[in-house]
Amino acid sequence: MEDLIHIQKTFDKVIWSGKRINNREFEDCVFQNCDFSNSNFSNNTFMDCEFIECNLAMIDLTGTSLKTVNFKDCKLLGIHFSRCTDFLFNVNFQDCVLDYSSFANKKMPKTQFNTCSMKEVNFVGTNLTNSVFENCNLDNAVFNDTQLAGVDFTGAYNYKIDPEFNPMKKAKFSSQGISGLLDKYDIKIQ
Repeated sequence: MEDLIHIQKTFDKVIWSGKRINNREFEDCVFQNCDFSNSNFSNNTFMDCEFIECNLAMIDLTGTSLKTVNFKDCKLLGIHFSRCTDFLFNVNFQDCVLDYSSFANKKMPKTQFNTCSMKEVNFVGTNLTNSVFENCNLDNAVFNDTQLAGVDFTGAYNYKIDPEFNPMKKAKFSSQGISGLLDKYDIKIQ
C-alpha cells in the first residue's frame, strides 16, 4: 500500500490496525479480510471499490472520497462518514455493523442498507431520499431534519422518527413500525 495509486488490486488479509495511510488513490480495488481498525485513512480516494469482511472500526476518513464504495460483512463502528468529501459520495452496505457511526449532513440518496446493525447512528441533516433500509436495526438512531422522501423503512425496526421534523413524503413503513413514528406521544398501540 506504499504506492500512491492502486488500480484493480486485491488486498487480502492485510493487517494495518492503528496505522496511517494518507493521500492514496484506490480505483476498482477489493479489500478482503483486512483489519484497518483505529487507522487514519484521511485524504484518500476510493473509487468503485469493495470492502468484504473487513474491520474498519474507528477508522478516520477525514477528507476521504468514497465514490461508489460497497461494504459487505464489515465492522464499521464509530466511523464519521460525515467527515468524508461530499463530491460523488456514494456508499452501500450489506450485512454490516455501523453502530455509533455518523452520516450527519451527507447527501446520499438511493443508498442501500441491507441487514445492518445501525444502533445510535447519526442521520441529522442527511439526505436519504429513496434509500432502502432492509432488515436494519435502527435502535436509537437519530433522525432530525433528515430528508426521508421515498425512503423504504418496511424492513427496518426499532426506529423512532418524528414526522414533524423530517420530511418523509411517500416514505414506506410496515404496520409494525408505525409506533416508531408516534413515540413522542407516549401512546400504546396494540
